[in-house]
Amino acid sequence: MTPLSRWREERAVFLLTVQFLTRLPVRDPDLWSPARMARIPAWFPAVGVLTGAVMAAVWLGAGALWPPVLAALLAVAAGLLLTGAFHEDGFADACDGLGGGATRERALEIMRDSRLGTYGAAGLGLMLAGRVVALAAMPPVAGAVALVAGQATSRASAVLAIATGRYARDHGTAKPVQEGVTPADLGLALGTAAAVAALALWALPPGALLAGLGGMVLGHLAMRAYYERRLGGYTGDCLGAVQQCSEVGFLLGVLAWL
Repeated sequence: MTPLSRWREERAVFLLTVQFLTRLPVRDPDLWSPARMARIPAWFPAVGVLTGAVMAAVWLGAGALWPPVLAALLAVAAGLLLTGAFHEDGFADACDGLGGGATRERALEIMRDSRLGTYGAAGLGLMLAGRVVALAAMPPVAGAVALVAGQATSRASAVLAIATGRYARDHGTAKPVQEGVTPADLGLALGTAAAVAALALWALPPGALLAGLGGMVLGHLAMRAYYERRLGGYTGDCLGAVQQCSEVGFLLGVLAWL
């Protein structure tokens, strides 16, 4: 494969990732293929940079007009609109299944149900509130950088869960992704997240960044320990839950230092 054809292929995989994770109008019917779909985790953090940049712009723009809590609410809302609440939906479904299912089989059955239950509503409300309150308490520039870094690193956290975990179902939309995470794709995802975190040092003190990464690791480990104990592996909903817990852990860690 020539460098030009390689670049075109990577561009196609990136656009397919944007199409998969967001509501942005990527309308190319020739993008999808099983091979490309298997590679999209490599670009999850890069799409996180994109969504985080939009949220940061809303946060800074709204913050020039309104109080911080309203600006934070609008920034989080912008992220929900941009992604179609993709990860939040997974987190809510995981809360319903893990909270309401007495057995592994029942938990997996509940997680297939698209209806929102009590555990999902409570968990999602607390998760969104935590993100809004944490962001509202940060200085404007630090909050903007934390949004971008949090969106990117939390998606790398989900890729790590795919690469090092086991799929819990016999079939489902997440299994082809799980089977396609190669060491090279994992390296690209983690490398992108590491580069974004390093660039965040221009606005965040080193201690704040390390505290944020520590909070992200705790969120990742706590969520994984819970669903792996209950299910013996992950589902697509669990990946959304890992991303959400990692992101709020990052924001809370940064805020704890600031």
